[in-house]
Amino acid sequence: MTPRAQLWIATVLGIGYLPIAPGTWASLVVVTLAGFLSLLVKDTSTFLLLGFFGVTFLGTWAANKVVSDLGDSDPSQVVIDEVAGQLLTLLFVPLTFWALCLGFVFFRFFDITKIPPVRQVEKLAGGYGIMMDDLVAGIYSGIVLVLIRWFGFSI
Repeated sequence: MTPRAQLWIATVLGIGYLPIAPGTWASLVVVTLAGFLSLLVKDTSTFLLLGFFGVTFLGTWAANKVVSDLGDSDPSQVVIDEVAGQLLTLLFVPLTFWALCLGFVFFRFFDITKIPPVRQVEKLAGGYGIMMDDLVAGIYSGIVLVLIRWFGFSI
């Protein structure tokens, strides 16, 4: 693939170039597409799981290349990590309206606040650190959603 293609992957077709909160926009796109998917397909888990693994592997590869090309350890325009983390969050629960909304809010919260070990894994080299902090944030968010359901709240 050309360096331009890797940049398009890492920036999620240019969403990373939005001037305000590009990571939030990338997460919102994932939640919106997952919501539409849930209307079309009865069991979305297989699609989300395949999407998650594909985005994670392709995103890590593209982010590594972009970091190398730009010489920046965490370029703000790389938002493929938000896509992977948001997908991981949504793997934990059925895709209801409230699960999508809360999954978005919790994921953004954990991604922005960088509660340990999110901050620590962010320091991994290249695309690995870019991707891993969002994956840990996705795990945290997914756990919160599962706990909400476990305590009997209908989301």
